[in-house]
Order: sequence, then structure tokens, then C-alpha cells
Amino acid sequence: MPKAYWISTYRAVNDSDKLAAYAKLAGPALTANGARFLARGEPSKVYELGLMQRTVLIEFDSVEQAVAAHDSPAYQAALAALGDGADREIRIIEAA
Repeated sequence: MPKAYWISTYRAVNDSDKLAAYAKLAGPALTANGARFLARGEPSKVYELGLMQRTVLIEFDSVEQAVAAHDSPAYQAALAALGDGADREIRIIEAA
């Protein structure tokens, strides 16, 4: 079964306190569901139409595991804490 990668990009942080509350809950919720954080932070360099946005790259053993982590009650509580604290995008991609 191919691994899967969860990629989050942050277009804007609207409330740093809400983002901190989210981070406090999200990390443990995701790692409890098999997440391995590979990279977090601002890009070192962007090309083409790339944007300097905070990006988080997480590895899972499968797409199903990544989706289950997102849909878990613990991660949903983290999302509730975030609320409108950030504008972001999450993609789950299966490894080639």
C-alpha cells in the first residue's frame, strides 16, 4: 500500500492565539493516528508562481490512515479550536 502525504499551506494567519490552540491539539491528535511530521515552516525558496506560505508536510502509511486522522474526534476538536484563526488548504496525496 503506498504511503500518503498531507500537505497544508497557510494563506493567512488571522489569529495567532487560535492557531496556537489548534497546534496544541492537532499534533497529538495526528501522531496518535500514525502521522509523521516531515517538515514545517516557511519555504526556503519558491519558484514559478510559488508563494511564501507556511507549509506543513506529514507522512502517513496510507490515504485511508490520513483521512481517518483528519476525521478523528481529536482532530475535529483541534479544527474547532482553530475556527477562523487561519485560511489554509489541506491536500492528501498518495505516493507514486
